[in-house]
Amino acid sequence: MDIYGIVCRIYKDAKEFEQRLLKKLIPQKSVHSIYEIDVQTLWMSGVRGIITDLDNTLVGAKHPQATPELLDWLRRLQEIGFQVVIVSNNNRLRVSTFSEPLSIPYIFRAKKPGNAAFRRALQIMSLAPDQTVVIGDQMLTDVLGGNRLGLYTILVRPIELRDEGFFTKVNRRIEKVALSWMKRKGLMEWEDT
Repeated sequence: MDIYGIVCRIYKDAKEFEQRLLKKLIPQKSVHSIYEIDVQTLWMSGVRGIITDLDNTLVGAKHPQATPELLDWLRRLQEIGFQVVIVSNNNRLRVSTFSEPLSIPYIFRAKKPGNAAFRRALQIMSLAPDQTVVIGDQMLTDVLGGNRLGLYTILVRPIELRDEGFFTKVNRRIEKVALSWMKRKGLMEWEDT
């Protein structure tokens, strides 16, 4: 093989890698907030468990407790029969302070998008990946992590951006580029607000 052939092969391999990676960032569904998710349809499709992020998915990053609207949503999930586990990259104090009053199991310092926390959440619920959805506001942590395990992923808009940490801000910039690519390719509809 000549140098041109080698360069073409490397380029083709790089393009295939890029395509595979970016497809792992595409959620099965995207909504403006958790309240737009049709949980009854999820239940009827066989979903029994919800792995959800905390900060900017359920409440703002600095909001210490559930809002009345969130409490109603969580009650509805419980009435339907869903199990819920909060999986967050945040620290123990933040996640436990929010989760324990609600009696929701949680995993802190989850190291998403790594698989371990998602697998642990599945064990806590005693459910298989095809019975579980992941809900989160970040493609590089929640969606990528869920997709890597074959979980159904739902991307929500972040509740508020102003109180986010440094790494989350970096992730948001990368996500903006990925979202732009996905919109150009027709892979995902997501309007900037």
